[in-house]
Amino acid sequence: MPADKTTSMAEAIGRIDRGSTVAAGLALEHAIPSAAGHELIRQGVEDLTLVGPISDVLFDQFVAADLVSQVRAAWVGNVSAGSGYNYRRAVEGGEIDVENHSNFSIALSLHAAELGVPYLPTRSLLGSDIAAEPHLRVTEDPFEGERVVQVPAIAPDWTFVHVQRASPAGDAHLWGNTGVTYEGVRAADRVVVTAEEVVDESVITSDPSRTRITREQVDAVVEVPFGAHPSPLAGRYHRDNDFYLEYAESTRDPDDAAAWLDEWVYGVDDRAAYMEKIDRDLSVEEPTVAAEVTYGQ
Repeated sequence: MPADKTTSMAEAIGRIDRGSTVAAGLALEHAIPSAAGHELIRQGVEDLTLVGPISDVLFDQFVAADLVSQVRAAWVGNVSAGSGYNYRRAVEGGEIDVENHSNFSIALSLHAAELGVPYLPTRSLLGSDIAAEPHLRVTEDPFEGERVVQVPAIAPDWTFVHVQRASPAGDAHLWGNTGVTYEGVRAADRVVVTAEEVVDESVITSDPSRTRITREQVDAVVEVPFGAHPSPLAGRYHRDNDFYLEYAESTRDPDDAAAWLDEWVYGVDDRAAYMEKIDRDLSVEEPTVAAEVTYGQ
């Protein structure tokens, strides 16, 4: 495995085959890897299965680009405005297969894969409609005899994560809400890390307890400032709520959604060109600074 895994976004995403299962949006509404997702759309990688708890509008954009065959998720839409209209149209039209989860069951699925077990049991889905979904099994706990739901493992081919900083080797720091990011990284065959900045390894090793994404899990590192926009990234930039509202109004019908992709994805060469079109100040003006940590010699 190479010591330096930094590469271009186009090269990293070019490694992903048609028909892959891709996990993204694992930190819930925070740190959604939109730049990586947009490059996947530009390269037209089809027949994707998407995995995630809450992807906000990123999964809706994959669907608009007609790249998706299945979604295994807890929720897909637009947190600021409600529906993701492309996803809604595709589901109502029977164009994609949907495997319904709760946030907890998608976490269990990824955790089962990282543990190398076929499923994990839970009581949390009992009494809900999700428990009747065909991919789940309601059975009896062999030890105590109570009903439990068996949640099968999900092992993505690829997981995308966006972080504040990473070393060239792939060790990374992500802070703020991390959701099921670490479960998704350890469950996947391969991982693309996009980072606001690629830093010297000494920066990462200065805070080892925060290094929960490590080099042996990572295939590619791409430096891409504002790689999570319009979602927020703790300590770096706020959520661009107006962008989400404008997206909703711009994607209510299929022709408008295609025009949105032409303007914001196909019509820009890279993230820098994309961000030149954003005229809002999303910077964190009064950051909260954590207390210093001392590790010793």
